[in-house]
Amino acid sequence: MAMAEADPASGFLTKKERHVRLSCPIRVKNKTPAPAQITAEQILREAREQQVAEIRAHNQKFTDAEEFGEHRLRRRQEFEALIRRVSWNPSVWVRYAQWEESQKDLARARSIWERALEVDYRNTTLWLKYAQMEMKNGVFNNARNVWDRAGDCHLTVKAWVRYGHFEVKNGEVARARRCYERSIKQLGEDGQTEELFITFAQLEEKCKELERASCIYKYALDHVPKGHGGKVFSAFVSYEKQYGNREGIEDAIVGERRSQYEEDVKKNPLNYDSWFDYLRLEESSGNRQRTREVYQRAISNMPPVEEKRYWQRYIYLWINYALYEELEAKDMERTREVYRDCLKLIPHRKFSFAELWLLAAQFEIRQKHLSGARSLLGTAIGMAPKEKIFKTYIEIELQLGNIDSCRHLYEKYLEWAPANCYAWIKYADLENELGETDRGRAIFELAIAQPVLDMPELLLKAYVDFEIFQEEHERARQLYERLLNRTKHLNVWVSYAKFEAGLKVKVLGDTLDQFFSIISFQILSKDFKSLLSVCLLFAK
Repeated sequence: MAMAEADPASGFLTKKERHVRLSCPIRVKNKTPAPAQITAEQILREAREQQVAEIRAHNQKFTDAEEFGEHRLRRRQEFEALIRRVSWNPSVWVRYAQWEESQKDLARARSIWERALEVDYRNTTLWLKYAQMEMKNGVFNNARNVWDRAGDCHLTVKAWVRYGHFEVKNGEVARARRCYERSIKQLGEDGQTEELFITFAQLEEKCKELERASCIYKYALDHVPKGHGGKVFSAFVSYEKQYGNREGIEDAIVGERRSQYEEDVKKNPLNYDSWFDYLRLEESSGNRQRTREVYQRAISNMPPVEEKRYWQRYIYLWINYALYEELEAKDMERTREVYRDCLKLIPHRKFSFAELWLLAAQFEIRQKHLSGARSLLGTAIGMAPKEKIFKTYIEIELQLGNIDSCRHLYEKYLEWAPANCYAWIKYADLENELGETDRGRAIFELAIAQPVLDMPELLLKAYVDFEIFQEEHERARQLYERLLNRTKHLNVWVSYAKFEAGLKVKVLGDTLDQFFSIISFQILSKDFKSLLSVCLLFAK
């Protein structure tokens, strides 16, 4: 495309000439100061003096209505011709409509505004100018209609806020309230901003509808996009300081913290620590429905893989949920459902959690539902046996006095872990406490006969202590010999020696008791000859 030439009379340069002048440095021929210095004030004064007087159009006077009508027709023809050429330019439409308004022909002005909106209905300036014309001329119903149409066409906060201000300015508070309510509904959560809610709440404050204003602020804190609610929070705190109390301010702070936690869990739903913090906040607020909703949202985020290390923090969410329902909400049936749903969710064939089974069983015991507790613990032993489950189940049955159940559980325990010396020892101790010496001894013998034991020395030592308690010293001596066949550890020898020494001391102690009894009798009977004979005999 050829470059346009500059008009010499116009004083403008072409694009090429400007580029040449800008790209080429200007060389100063003479750098010596001029003999007469010119100040900036003098330059400005000379520029004003040399300005050409502004050319203003003369005021046109009309002698009669016919001449004025011809003038108006001519002006309209000029505007129409201009519109035909540049109908895309909104400023042309604005000038045309404003000229008709200046002629007091509002019907023609409205027609022009409507034609302009047909060309570009998304242009905000056209709607604003149109509404301002109606308001300026006092046609409020038409202005309201324009604002209403602009809010269907322009789903922006700015349009709705202006509409609301218009209604308030004209004393139509109820209409303004309906305007803000419609804007919240039509804009949706993505389009709602701080300005909309703050303006709405301030309207309610001016109307002394403090409860409505508080509800609007709280709704805003929950629905304004996360990270963009700082102004709403500040306005709410100021409102509570002016009209509310300490509880209201605390609610505002809780709302802000809730927004932060919502943002955190939305970024990473599998960050269970964020869920724990969020749940503590909701529990402290005392709103049970909201707390339950957060718990449900938290437990819906299952770990992506079936590995126990990924499930540990997740299971504690369920445990806290169950404890909350039992201790805080006092809803026992819901607590039972939480335990039941969690146990169904865990892949017990791959891994399980003994603590969860025990908590569920202990809950049933607290509810005096022993059959339910036994059912849970029995299912746990069948699906995912754990040492902790056996111990707790046996302890429960022992406290209830169900000895046969304890024996049955020990048998299951030892079938599952025959090398567990602890289980053998506790089973034998149970029989010993019941006075079943032969059964206890038989259990120890069965334990020793196992091909593999995790702590055989500990088992034999317990067996020895058992026989010593029964005063079966010969049996105990034989057990020490069997123990030394398994190990030559120093502690075994020391224990064996102490055992033998203890037997000697016991025999000597019995003899001394007999000696002192005889001596006391001889002294009391004053039979000193017999006393001397007894002393010589004991010395030998």
